[in-house]
Amino acid sequence: MPSKNVIKEFEPQQYYHVYNRGVEKRAIFLDDKDYTVFIGLIKKYLSGENNNMNNRHAFKRLDKDVRLLSYCLMPNHFHLLLYQNSEDGITKFLRRLATGYVMYFNQRYGRVGGLFQGRYKASMINADDYLHHISRYIHLNPRDYKTWPYSSYQYFARTRVAPRWLSEDQVLDLFDNNRYEYVKFLDDYVENHNELESIKWQLANDAED
Repeated sequence: MPSKNVIKEFEPQQYYHVYNRGVEKRAIFLDDKDYTVFIGLIKKYLSGENNNMNNRHAFKRLDKDVRLLSYCLMPNHFHLLLYQNSEDGITKFLRRLATGYVMYFNQRYGRVGGLFQGRYKASMINADDYLHHISRYIHLNPRDYKTWPYSSYQYFARTRVAPRWLSEDQVLDLFDNNRYEYVKFLDDYVENHNELESIKWQLANDAED
């Protein structure tokens, strides 16, 4: 049965949470080079810059069609928060991104066939409240989210200068462009979640006494 989040047609001027994982939940990023190549492909199509000297063919920039608001790459999956301007911006971007990365991965590791678990999944975000909660969810994927090098969190926190292919302002505008408030928004959730888990653990143990 197809997933309810497999979207075939995307609407223009809309936000989408796009994600996918490795086939059979296998790792799709095995080392720093893999992460760097994937991010390099994002940079290539959203800024026109191409760091791959072995692949200099002409390509179309897609930054007028789609913008990346936040992202997180994990060993066996990825999350992208995207805003689409045109009707097929996300489709074109994800097709090029996935194809380029699978070709690289298969060549590097001597494998053939698909790498991802079917077509990427996507859910439309049609409210501001949902938008910043999804951004928080994406950034909190790693346990060590403040130091995880393969997400956009450090750009939001301004511990690294944001690249031009990342449109962080569309999320930060919901916090009056106050980075401290955004970071606090994430930290408060983690603190409250940990406190809740601690209370649950204590209650469970008290019940056993």
